[in-house]
Parts: sequence; structure tokens; C-alpha cells
Amino acid sequence: MTQLIVFFFRLLSRLPLRALYCISDFEYVVLYYVLRYRRGIVRRNLTTSFPEKSLTEIKQIERKFYRWFCDYFFEAVKLLTISREELERRFTITNSDEIEACFREGQNAAAILGHYGNWEWLSCVGIGLPEIRKVGLIYKPLRNAAFDQVFRDIRSCVGGVPVPKNDILRYLLNFKREGTMSLFGYISDQGPKWENIHLWLPFLNHDTGVFTGAERIMRKMNDAVFYVEMSRPHRGYYTCTYHLITKTPNEMEEFGITRRFFEMLEQTIRRQPEYYLWSHNRWKRTREEFDRLYEVVNGKAIRRVKG
Repeated sequence: MTQLIVFFFRLLSRLPLRALYCISDFEYVVLYYVLRYRRGIVRRNLTTSFPEKSLTEIKQIERKFYRWFCDYFFEAVKLLTISREELERRFTITNSDEIEACFREGQNAAAILGHYGNWEWLSCVGIGLPEIRKVGLIYKPLRNAAFDQVFRDIRSCVGGVPVPKNDILRYLLNFKREGTMSLFGYISDQGPKWENIHLWLPFLNHDTGVFTGAERIMRKMNDAVFYVEMSRPHRGYYTCTYHLITKTPNEMEEFGITRRFFEMLEQTIRRQPEYYLWSHNRWKRTREEFDRLYEVVNGKAIRRVKG
């Protein structure tokens, strides 16, 4: 069954993008108007993130988000069979020379990013670097084996290395021992479990609990750290721009990388909010509930003993 589903998506990906966008337009109508998929979560996230906007403005962003959200899936599927020529025409990468400069100086690089734009396309950033470099994206495996295989194929379509989050240190250490220079991307705006909340910070008008595991790995590996900003000039085209955060991660204050990332991500979102993943229930955990249930001991969240 898994191979049959993978074959179907490969077949689907051979359609030109203009045909896939026609399917996406139909899916938008079904998802937004018929199924009303997560409409409550999206509306709540938008209104609490942008209290200064009118309901008319919120609804406009909401509709644009659902249109992009439908496009996201078909754009990702297209990567399974897209030609390098078409990919280079549609995907512009800025500042790759800064990454390569780090490699020539003997320093590996880490890219920190959020669920903004089509992050699946970021698995293709290797087209802007020499082929001897390793480029990959850390991900959480999906429960559905077939869809997990599809997305692993998508993320490795242009030489990328998809790595389950629990295996990343092993991969990085192996590459380092081999003398292979690498750039790995960390999606760092997920909503962590209670016990994995190590820091609270302001983000989009919310007191937000965040996971700092990516920063710990970057410090351990002494990576040059870049924020990856995506933009979508128009449908079917993306731009990726690297912004240096630091080349000396261990000289920054604790959680400095994480704080700077969320500041930069918020700036990106506020410019074009429709391309952020608003359907994720990002703020379901509150600081008040955390303080009631947990205490932080030696940097770890420990559940309080009842009574």
C-alpha cells in the first residue's frame, strides 16, 4: 500500500504546476467553505496575534492563508519530479556564498527556520552549493508510513538528507569525523510538550513557550548559525535568504540564538502573515498553567508534586 501511494504522488507530481494549482483552487473551496478545516484555530491565532487589525483584515489574511496552505501541499509534491532547470527558475537562493565561506574556513553551518513559506523547498538549498556539501532538514517522522515515505522522498529529491530529530547528533558527528562540511536546517517554532519547555518569550503578542534543543546542538557543534527567511514573490516562486545570527554561538548569552530567531521570524510574518502555519494550535499551553504544574530545576521542567 505504501508503494502504491508513493507511486500515485509521483504520478501526480508530473502534472505541470498550473494544473496542480487548479486542483489546489478546488481544494481551497472544499477546505475553507465546506469542511471549514480548523477555522476556529486559525481565526483565534490571527485575532490574538494581530489585535490591532480589524475583523475585515483578519478575514482577508485568513482566506489568503488557506489558499497558500492548499498550494503548499501541491508545491511540495511537485518536488518529487521537478527538473533542476525549473527548480532553479522558481527557487532563488540569496547569500549562499556566506555559507560556502564558512565551509572554506572549516566551520559547519546550521540554518534555523520556522513554518513559513514552503519549508519543503528548503530541502533544495543544496542547488546553491557545491555538490560535495551535505544539506539536510531535521524532521519529526509521521505516524502514517506512506506519507512519511512521500515526504522523505520530497526532502531528498535534490540530494538533501532528511534526518529524524532523534538521530541528528549521530549524523553531525559522523559527517564531522569524515571531514564532510554540512548545512542542516532546524524548524524551531513547534509547540513543545510541557516537559520540553525551556524558555518563555514574547512572540506575536503571546507569551510563548519554546524548545531550545536546536540551540544546544548548534553550541555543541560550534556551528555558524543563519536564520533562513523565505518569501513568495508570486505563486509558484520562492526566495530563500540567509541572515547570519552568529559565527560564535558559545559567545552568545544563553538562549540568545533562540530569542534572536523568534524576533526575526516575527518580523518576517508581520510583512506577509498569510504564509505562516496558522492552522497549528501553537498557543494551547499557557505560562500560567506551566507555572502551576511545573517548576524548573537545573534547566529542566519538573512536574510539581501534588499536595
